[in-house]
Amino acid sequence: MRTDFSQGPMWKNIINQAVPLTLAQLVHLLYNVVDRIYLGHMPGADSLALTGIGLSFPLITLIGAFTALFGTGGTPLFSIARGEKDENRAEHILGNCFSLLLISSVVLFVFCYTLRRPILYLFGASDASYVYADQYLRIYLFGTLFTMLTTGLNGFINAQGFPRTGMLTTLLGAVLNIILDPLFIFVFQMGVGGAAFATVLSQLASCLWVMRFLTGKKALLVIRRQHLRLRWDTVKNIISLGCAGFIMNGTSCLVQIVCNTTLQRWGGDLYVGIMTVIGSLRDILMLPVNGISQGAQPVIGYNYGAKRNDRVKEGIRFTTYLGTAFTLVAWIAIMVFPRQMFSIFTKDTTLLSEGARVMNLYFFGFVFMSFQFAGQITFTALGYAKRAILFSLLRKAIIVAPLTVLLPIWGFGVDGVFLAEPISNAVGGLACGITMYLTVYRKLE
Repeated sequence: MRTDFSQGPMWKNIINQAVPLTLAQLVHLLYNVVDRIYLGHMPGADSLALTGIGLSFPLITLIGAFTALFGTGGTPLFSIARGEKDENRAEHILGNCFSLLLISSVVLFVFCYTLRRPILYLFGASDASYVYADQYLRIYLFGTLFTMLTTGLNGFINAQGFPRTGMLTTLLGAVLNIILDPLFIFVFQMGVGGAAFATVLSQLASCLWVMRFLTGKKALLVIRRQHLRLRWDTVKNIISLGCAGFIMNGTSCLVQIVCNTTLQRWGGDLYVGIMTVIGSLRDILMLPVNGISQGAQPVIGYNYGAKRNDRVKEGIRFTTYLGTAFTLVAWIAIMVFPRQMFSIFTKDTTLLSEGARVMNLYFFGFVFMSFQFAGQITFTALGYAKRAILFSLLRKAIIVAPLTVLLPIWGFGVDGVFLAEPISNAVGGLACGITMYLTVYRKLE
């Protein structure tokens, strides 16, 4: 059965996509979040284990950036081609994305694995925290291929109208990870390395699931050998549109590096560990908005390709309203229960007490993130690559990174690192949302 997003209520199409996608992302987070929870409660090295994991984030995010470059670049083009009923072109885009993900995963593995020691020290590792960071990263990197193929190609399953299958992709790996984590960490006493090994095995299982579906009979459009050969015009379009996702992840990598090095300078390993927990909580709290945005993208892109601009506007409105409601509720929850939320990851009294305090600084004005997502997803879904790239750069590279360095110097000390985020949310989020409304939404007549 062919999924036609130009039929039926837009809100229903978006919700049908968003709910399983949100659940899938929640399950996907368990790959790393469960690791952090177990390691945060590991006897004898609570804060240092979390700090070591935090130091590995920039490299993991860098891998995610290249995954987004090809995955989020190809998926909107794929959806637009489907809306135009050009299935041969859609399969060609899918095949080229697979080849790009395959090649880049090998290059990234070799680069990150061979240079991990100098990179980790550059990112703010101390002699004590490096031990834990290296134990995790040297095993985790062997799953680079599995991670990139799973995450980069799963969007093509969702874009064909199979969000439940996409959800099962991550459900399979995450459940396996939950089972294997305590086994390798505590039973086999592998510690941090055990968490990484469990994650790699889980990623392998998810990758096999995705490849089986996209080469099997259940998919509407599949990976075919004749479409694997890279064609410059297709690659150029994929990279052009995927640059927004790449820059968002790339600037996240930059911000993580700047945060870790600045926190190490002004507060030491303790605050790097705190930022690791806060980053985990942020990922969880952003899940509903991420799910709504990604659920809306193929629906909006399909209707744009089908010339149904009235439905495109309806989809943008619904996505913005619902995203605002979720981020507002999340902000209230953080203000009321900071200590309880932080304690999920650790019982270390020093880490918990200081972490709960700075959480309220970091998440202040969290609701403004909804406007960033609404603008970003609209620009991407409709093919406005340059605008998507601009606002990706604005919030993190132009606002967060400089403020992270400057605010501590200007007298805020270590608190300045945590204050940079809410300032960027307000300025960058409003700028992105207002620009989308004035330059895109109002012209969709």
